[in-house]
Amino acid sequence: MFLNREAELTSLQQRFDDNNAEFIIVYGRRRVGKSELIDQFIIKNTGVRILAREETKELQLKQFSSELTAFFGDMHLSSVVFPDWDAIFSYIRSHKDKRVIIACDEFPYLVNEEPSLLSVIQYHWDTWLKDSHLFLIICGSSISMMEEMTMRYESPLFGRRTGQYIIKPLRFTDILEYFPDFNTAVKHYAVFGGTPAYILKAERNKDIYENIISRILSEDSILFRDTEFILMSEVSEPRYYFSILRSIAEGNTTPSKISQMTGLERATVSKYLQVLMNLQLIIREIPAGEPLKSKKGQYFLSDNYFAFWFRYVYPYVKSIEMGNGRTLCVQEVKPTLQTYIGRKFEGCIEDLLWKFNASGLLPFRFHSCSRWWMKEHEIDLIAFSDTDVLFCEVKWQEKVNAEKVYANLLVKSNVFLSYHPEFRDRHYLVIAKTFTKESGIASDKVHVWNTASLEEMYRRCRLQINKKRS
Repeated sequence: MFLNREAELTSLQQRFDDNNAEFIIVYGRRRVGKSELIDQFIIKNTGVRILAREETKELQLKQFSSELTAFFGDMHLSSVVFPDWDAIFSYIRSHKDKRVIIACDEFPYLVNEEPSLLSVIQYHWDTWLKDSHLFLIICGSSISMMEEMTMRYESPLFGRRTGQYIIKPLRFTDILEYFPDFNTAVKHYAVFGGTPAYILKAERNKDIYENIISRILSEDSILFRDTEFILMSEVSEPRYYFSILRSIAEGNTTPSKISQMTGLERATVSKYLQVLMNLQLIIREIPAGEPLKSKKGQYFLSDNYFAFWFRYVYPYVKSIEMGNGRTLCVQEVKPTLQTYIGRKFEGCIEDLLWKFNASGLLPFRFHSCSRWWMKEHEIDLIAFSDTDVLFCEVKWQEKVNAEKVYANLLVKSNVFLSYHPEFRDRHYLVIAKTFTKESGIASDKVHVWNTASLEEMYRRCRLQINKKRS
C-alpha cells in the first residue's frame, strides 16, 4: 500500500512533462519510502529502477548491464557485460532521445566500490546527458553519504543536480485516512510515527496496546531492532548517540541536562547533537517569537517511533528478548502511554493547523506556528502573522472544562504579549478529545474544538483540494 507523497509525485511529474534532461537526487533514511516513491513515479511514466547491491564492481556492472539492456529491449545484448561505468553510460547515450526514467537505488554501494564513478557521471552529464531527454535519478539511504557525494563543493557532482528530494517521514495528515477514526490515528501515529514501513505494520482495527505488543515488543518483529540498525549505519560511535537519544526521549532536552544524565562533556554533547540534527534524527525547537539564534532552544527526537523506541524499548531489550513483551506493556507502557500520546498529540494539531491554514479555515493566515515557554509558563502552540496571533492549548483528555483551560491560557498569553505587544488581533483555541459540556464562552475570538470537529474540518480541507485538482 502506498501512502500519500502527493507533493513529491506532482513535482516529479511536472519535471518529467517538461521534457528537459534531469539529474535528480532522492535521499532519506531507510524505510521512509524512497524506493516506493520512485516506483510509483515510474508506473505513471516509463522507466527502470535498478537496486544496487553491496558486492564487487564486476557483479554490479553485470547487474546493470543485464537490467538496462532488458529494459531497452536490446535482446541481442542480453549476454553482454559492459566492462566499466563509462561503457554503461555510453550505452545509455544510444537511447538519449527517449523520455525515460533511469533510477539507481542505493547509489552509495556503487561509489564505495568505485569512487571514480562520481567523476564518470560528471563527465557524461557535462558532455551529453544535460542535453538529452533522459530523466536520471540517484537514490540512497545514508543522508550523510548522499549529501557528501552529491552536494558538497568538493564533490565532482556539485552543481550538476537539477533537483533534490529529501524524503521525510509522513506527516499526521498523510496517514489520517489510513485509520478508521481520528482518535485511532492519533494513537498509532504517536507510537509508530510517519515512517511508512512502520505505520503499515500496525493493524488498523486493532487496539494500540495489542499492536505495541505484537509489532514492537516482540523479538521477531522488524520494528524491535530496526531503530538500532538505522543508527549504526549512520554513526561511527553509536554508544554515545544512543545515550544522548535515550536522554532526550526521557525528557532531558537541553545540552546541560543531557550532559548530566549521560556523563558526557558538554562540548561532546553539543558536537553529537549537531550530527544528529544533520541526520534529521532530532530537531531543535525555540520558543515562539524568539530569534533563531536564541539560547533557549530545546532538543527533541524528530520521529515519533524513535521517541517511543528509546523511551519504552531500548531500556528493556533484554526483557523483550526473554519474551516478556506483554508484561512490559502492562507494567511500563500502559501507566504512562496516554501522557506520552498527549505530547505527540500537540504535533498532530500543529500539522492540522498548517493544513487548515493553507485552506483558509482559520481566522487569519499565519506564517509561524510553534510551542512557547518561559520559566513556569508554557503554551502548547502559538501561531501568528505580522499582526494577528492565535494561542492554542491542546489536551488529550476526555470531558475537559473549556472555560477553565481558556482562563489559564489567557493568563499565559498575557505574559507572552507583554514581550510581543505588536499583535493587535488575538485569538484563542482550546482543543480536547471531548468537553464536559457545551462551551459557554461567547466570543468570536475564542474557539473550542473536540476531535470530532477536527476530523470534520480535515474533511473540508480534503474536499477543497480535490475540487482544485478536478
